[in-house]
Amino acid sequence: MGRVYNFSAGPAVLPEEVLKEAAEEMLDYKGTGMSVMEMSHRSKAFQTIIETAEQDLRDLLHIPDNYKVLFLQGGASLQFAMIPMNLMKHKKADYIITGQWAKKAYQEAKKYGEAKAIASSEDKTYSYIPDCSDLPIDEDADYVYICENNTIYGTKFKTLPNTKGKTLVADVSSCFLSEPMDVTKYGVIYGGVQKNIGPAGVAIAIIREDLITEEVLPGTPTMLKYKIHADNDSLYNTPPCYGIYICGKVFQWLKNMGGLEVMRERNEKKAKLLYDFLDESELFRGTVEKKDRSLMNVPFVTGNEELDAKFVKEAKEAGLENLKGHRTVGGMRASIYNAMPLEGVEKLVEFMREFEKRNK
Repeated sequence: MGRVYNFSAGPAVLPEEVLKEAAEEMLDYKGTGMSVMEMSHRSKAFQTIIETAEQDLRDLLHIPDNYKVLFLQGGASLQFAMIPMNLMKHKKADYIITGQWAKKAYQEAKKYGEAKAIASSEDKTYSYIPDCSDLPIDEDADYVYICENNTIYGTKFKTLPNTKGKTLVADVSSCFLSEPMDVTKYGVIYGGVQKNIGPAGVAIAIIREDLITEEVLPGTPTMLKYKIHADNDSLYNTPPCYGIYICGKVFQWLKNMGGLEVMRERNEKKAKLLYDFLDESELFRGTVEKKDRSLMNVPFVTGNEELDAKFVKEAKEAGLENLKGHRTVGGMRASIYNAMPLEGVEKLVEFMREFEKRNK
């Protein structure tokens, strides 16, 4: 049936050029006579793949030399434990709860020390970002934690919280590389790659070097120490080689597209198209406060569950896949990551317009 427009929240759409290139190299990577899937992680060919991927990521985000880039396994969810294990020196941390993933990270951190929820938007089903300009941050807090873009609820921190000098840790899984960011404002930036960067199975962490020490919580497994991965250039054990290879191709694609400034313009254009339609529609409405809307994940509803289900079914028949909202929110959600072309969003809006006419 050919390619569909895939609005999945993750694993998500990848650039077609990247998939074609990977397909061409599947049986014989650059004259090695084997696939990257089969090649030793200690080989010269793979060494070049991982080093190039890291350098391209550094170029895209202008990552300073005093930050390490780690390619890890276990998804973003394993970081919920790795962060306190490696950073909770005073056994205290402050969490801002803006969705299910921030809440899960907070609950995990409570196993390792005194984690406090210092702000939350749970009172309105996480449909906004709380004011974080003057928070009750603990003087002994080891870090302040946020999930910067909330995949399920479609909110995004447009202004970073005032951490009062404390280290900022951010889960950026669903907005990774969607726009430029100032890495120096964070101690740790991390995310699973399966939304905006690559296939599931890789998490990337960008960590300021002074936070990577031998001093971790007692009982921390070897594999969960940042220092082990940093000292071994992400090759302490067999890494997710093929996933890293695809991420590297996406980094090159982003560079060829013109970098993150260009991606931001593209993403703003796509999001505006969809939000403008939602704001004028009589049938559909967005669920997020306007000032906090994500460029990546756009949840919307009709207000009628049967109509929502009908929409998802008919959209699928029209080649618009994975528009069902997360089970905790219901309704619909369009994830419009970097690799989603403008035509995909145009097709979606066109379909919504027709659906509205038929079902008003």
